[in-house]
Amino acid sequence: MLLFTLRRFNLFLFTMVLLTILSFSLSFLFPGEQITNISGKINASPESIELIALHYGKHESILSQYWIYLNHLFKGDWGLSMTSQLPILDEIYNHLPATIELTISALFIAMIVGIPIGFIAAINHRKKSDDLILSFAMIGYSIPIFWLGLLAILIFSIQLGWLPSAGQISLLYEIKQITGIQFIDILLSDSPYKWQAFQDASSHILLPSCVVALAPATIFIRLARTSMLNVLETHYIKAAMAKGLTFRQIIYRHAIRNAMVNVIRDVGLQFANLVTLAMVTEVIFSWPGIGRWLIESIYQRDYTAIQGGLLALSCFIFLVHIFTDFVYATLNPLAREKNRGSR
Repeated sequence: MLLFTLRRFNLFLFTMVLLTILSFSLSFLFPGEQITNISGKINASPESIELIALHYGKHESILSQYWIYLNHLFKGDWGLSMTSQLPILDEIYNHLPATIELTISALFIAMIVGIPIGFIAAINHRKKSDDLILSFAMIGYSIPIFWLGLLAILIFSIQLGWLPSAGQISLLYEIKQITGIQFIDILLSDSPYKWQAFQDASSHILLPSCVVALAPATIFIRLARTSMLNVLETHYIKAAMAKGLTFRQIIYRHAIRNAMVNVIRDVGLQFANLVTLAMVTEVIFSWPGIGRWLIESIYQRDYTAIQGGLLALSCFIFLVHIFTDFVYATLNPLAREKNRGSR
């Protein structure tokens, strides 16, 4: 496990270096002055521009500028937003937790819906229910996320009036931001209307979470189905059948547990797709997440926000990948042995 951890740590460092190089290069690729693109300070006086140039080492070599850029990143100096003139790190802190809340909720829905249905399809292999589930998975994966979001608002918000169509929580509830994740902040607050606020936040997140979760759920259906079919073909399952165990006992005692290990391995790979879907959904549902903030920054040509937001979002996705690898390696020791033997 130690060697596995060191490999993942080296991979994390190498990926972070590549991400910072890409983020640093954007200041040269964006139109306009490099100093303005890095600092975010617009309409500065010539004296201020010279001080900023010295602060960021503009007159130094490229390697020196990159090293100075890294030092500013570690110190929390990510520049200012060109539109709001607020520190980028504060903007990320205000918007990233909402995206984390939405993606985790959507991932939970996708897993509790998609994995059991995939197992049912595998158990009923080559039957009508299997064909029906696969057809549903193909259709669900093909639906565009923006069209599905608008259709969900039209049906469940406008016509039926069951769920709200925008926002994270009603304006009637004033919840102080502590962690940025709405449900945790509600539980930590001392508001007398805590339970009502929790219900209101739940109703707000349900519709966008289901919209985001549809495509990953269809992928989990196919992954779970394939994993279960592979498990049912293994020798220990055949040995369990030879011992006289019923099919139900084999499924619940052996097959589901081993099939879940293989599905968890692919959760991290689906998380990047989940974040991409969440970014589009945040715009449709006016969700105050980092995806909506980034898209608005692109429209407003807020280059420092684009630079810092992409770096923060990429780090978040990669950390989820690393965490998923550790969970998979913990559940399946053979994964660690395989990596060790492939040196």
